[in-house]
Amino acid sequence: MSFSVTSKIKLNLPVLKQLDTAQQTALHKTTDALLTQIKNTQVMPFDTGNLQNESTFADYSNLAKGETKIVSSTPYARRLYFHPEYNFSRDENIAAGGKWLIPWLKDGTRQNFCQKAFARFYKQEAGL
Repeated sequence: MSFSVTSKIKLNLPVLKQLDTAQQTALHKTTDALLTQIKNTQVMPFDTGNLQNESTFADYSNLAKGETKIVSSTPYARRLYFHPEYNFSRDENIAAGGKWLIPWLKDGTRQNFCQKAFARFYKQEAGL
């Protein structure tokens, strides 16, 4: 006994395009939200404000590939980040210190922030 099954799949290309656009927009908004939260939680070292305010920004150059970055472009950013033993002033940012992104990484206190923000933004943008 043999069976013959015929199927026809019709893709709704405009809806697929809308979902792709929603994904990119949600990723953009998630990156912005993370950068805002990093600045608002006052975890970055702050002397003149250059590192936190002018030299830390979001890079969207690979957004179409599903990748964004938060970049600190000063030459001293790496030194400050990887040396938490420095005596950081907490006059401006009360939680200033090295390795300031740890709370948002795996096992950090805010590890689910990006996942939840992306899901919320994606649902909003996709109309789900």
